[in-house]
Amino acid sequence: MSKKLEIGSGADELLTEIRQHVAILTLNRPEAMNALTGTLAAALGKRIRCLAEDPQVRAILITGAGSAFCAGADVKRMNRNSTEVEQALEQRVADFRVEQRALVGALVAVRKPTVAAILGPAAGAGLALALACDIRVAAHSAILTTAYARIGLSGDYGIAWLLTQVAGFTRARELMFLSERIDAQGAEAIGLVSRVVPDGELSDAAFALAVSLARGPTVAFGRMKDNLDHAVISTFRASLDYEAENVIRTGQTLDHREGLRAFAEKRKPIFEGH
Repeated sequence: MSKKLEIGSGADELLTEIRQHVAILTLNRPEAMNALTGTLAAALGKRIRCLAEDPQVRAILITGAGSAFCAGADVKRMNRNSTEVEQALEQRVADFRVEQRALVGALVAVRKPTVAAILGPAAGAGLALALACDIRVAAHSAILTTAYARIGLSGDYGIAWLLTQVAGFTRARELMFLSERIDAQGAEAIGLVSRVVPDGELSDAAFALAVSLARGPTVAFGRMKDNLDHAVISTFRASLDYEAENVIRTGQTLDHREGLRAFAEKRKPIFEGH
């Protein structure tokens, strides 16, 4: 089943479709390589939060229209805004903290599997958006770059934390300081993307992956994400204890019972997500 959704503010800049329990979010500013505006960022964050609570949605796929994933913040608008009367520094910081949490914070908090399908550039905040997803599928044409050093900025949307978790302490610094353009194969080699496919196969490959996740044990996936997030900030023993609670809880789900039956009957399980 395919279901089109209206999202209110930002409807022209963000397209939303639900198929086979997968919500497909398409950044829709192809003329600007899907660069983020305040309107688009707000709409995307709002939609992610809604989908996180929608029981019909069991996986989320984020992609971009045209020939780019997301070129980061709209630098042209940023340049125009720099000539305007500025707010007090403290208020600007407070406002931007809210904006970041509402978008990338919401995406990281989703307890359902998330997939980014990357075609062309994923730069700056666009790279952070992709890194905030659980799995990243890149087309051969994909180009990843932090880009911040090129315009004299320190980075935003969680890029420092996300890069350090994905690429490691030393590589994150190299990627941030040099702002080099990394092609798809290079990105796969250092773990920035999970897999690389031909450009013409990206849409189908990413959707097929998202569908396979949507057909999986949704509650267990959520608890897996809890375990993985907790592991970043805990000791080994604390992780053991945390996993103990989650595995006992998932052992009480209907999906676990179905998995056991399917194993005994030598068939593929049919999970319902509860």
